[in-house]
Amino acid sequence: MPAPPLPAHAKNSLWRPYTQMKNAAPPLEAVRTSGSRITLADGRDLIDGIASWWTAVHGYNHPHIRASMAAQLESMPHVMFGGLTHAPAERLAARLAALTPGDLDHVFFTDSGSVAVEVALKMAAQMWLNRGIAGRSRFLAFRNGYHGDTMGAMSVCDPEEGMHRRFGAYLPAQVFCDLPRDEASAAALERTLAGHRDTLAAVIVEPLVQGAGGMVMHAPEVLARVAEAAARHGLPLIADEIFTGFGRTGTLFACEQAGIVPDILCLSKALTGGTMALAATIARRSVFEAFLSDDPSAALMHGPTFMANPLACAAANASLDLFETEPRLEQARAIERRLRDGLAALHGLAGLADIRVLGAIGVVQFERAPDLAAFKGRLVEKGVWVRPFGDIVYLTPALTIPPDDLDRLCDAVADAVRETLEVDAAA
Repeated sequence: MPAPPLPAHAKNSLWRPYTQMKNAAPPLEAVRTSGSRITLADGRDLIDGIASWWTAVHGYNHPHIRASMAAQLESMPHVMFGGLTHAPAERLAARLAALTPGDLDHVFFTDSGSVAVEVALKMAAQMWLNRGIAGRSRFLAFRNGYHGDTMGAMSVCDPEEGMHRRFGAYLPAQVFCDLPRDEASAAALERTLAGHRDTLAAVIVEPLVQGAGGMVMHAPEVLARVAEAAARHGLPLIADEIFTGFGRTGTLFACEQAGIVPDILCLSKALTGGTMALAATIARRSVFEAFLSDDPSAALMHGPTFMANPLACAAANASLDLFETEPRLEQARAIERRLRDGLAALHGLAGLADIRVLGAIGVVQFERAPDLAAFKGRLVEKGVWVRPFGDIVYLTPALTIPPDDLDRLCDAVADAVRETLEVDAAA
C-alpha cells in the first residue's frame, strides 16, 4: 500500500542538518535507492558520489544485508543491553576484535560516531582516575580535525577553522597541534606533549585522512610519528576511524598502513553498510583492565538506550560477511586508480589549489570557496549527487560503484569544476 500524501505543512516541520533554514532552497526528495543510485520523487536518477556520507560501502539495498535484517526483525528488533545480552552483539564484538589490529579486544557499542568519540574520551579520562591519577582531563588533537557534533567531540575539532568555532566559550579547552609532517612540526608536537603531559588524558587523531575538516591527507609515516610520540609520553592514542574504517583508504583500517595499534579505536559510518545507526568504541586490554575493580564507581558509566541494537548488529554482521566474501579492498584500490585518471585532466587549472586521491576518496580543492548552491545545482543537472563543503568537492562512492557510473561521476565533477572556474573568472 503506498504511503498517504504528506500534508502541506509537513516539509516546514523539518529542521535540516547544516542548513540555514531562513533562506535554504528546498531539498531534493528521495523516494528509492539501489546500488549507487538515488531516485528522486520527480523520477530522476542520480549517481551517488558520496555513498550517503560514506556509509553505503556495498551500495544501497544489498540483498544480503536486507535478508539478515529481515530475519532479525522477525525475532527481536530490539532489547535493552543493560543486564541482557544477545547473539548478534556477541558475534559482532568477537568479529570486530578479530579484525582490528593487536589486542583491541573490548567492544563498547553506541549509536553514532560522535557518541563513539565521546565514549573514547570518557574511557581515556576515567582510566587515569581509576589508576588514582587526578588532573588528566585534557586531550591533544590536531588542527583541521573533525570528530563529531556532540560537546566533547566538538571540543577536539579544529577550534579556529572548524564548523564548531562559535561554541568555543562552551567547550572544554583542549590542546592543539599541527600534524608532524616534517621535523619542525614534529619538534613542536614533542614540545607540546612535554609541556602538557601531566594534564593530558590522551591523543586523538584521524588516521591518514582528516575527513569533514577538509579531507586533508597525510602519509602513514606521519601517523606512525603521532603514535610513537604518544607512546613515548605514556599517553593512550585514540584513532577515530569513523570515516576511514572499512576499506575507504584501501585497507580495512587506515591504521594498518602505518603499522600501529591505537589504544582506543572509534568506528561507525560504514559499520552497518549504510543501513542502521551503530558505532563501536574498541579498547585494548590495558585500557579495559583499568576499569576492573571491586569499586562499582570504577565501571564505565555509559549506556545508550539503543546500545547494541540487535537489528543494527545483524546489519553489521552481514556487512562484515560481504567484506569476507566479496573483493571490497580490491574494489577500493580499483576506484583509486579510476579516480586518479578521471580527475587528472583538472591538474594545472588556474583557480584550483589541489587534487588528491587516496583509496576510494577523491578531492578537488578550489583556491577559494565557490558558490556551493550553484555548484551542487550543476552537478544535479549532470545526474550526480555530491555534497561539497567549504572550498572542496569530494568523492567517496560505494566500493561497488560500477566503472561506468564512476566515470560519469568524474566527468560530471570535472565539467562542473571547469564551469565554475569560468564563471568566477568572468565575474
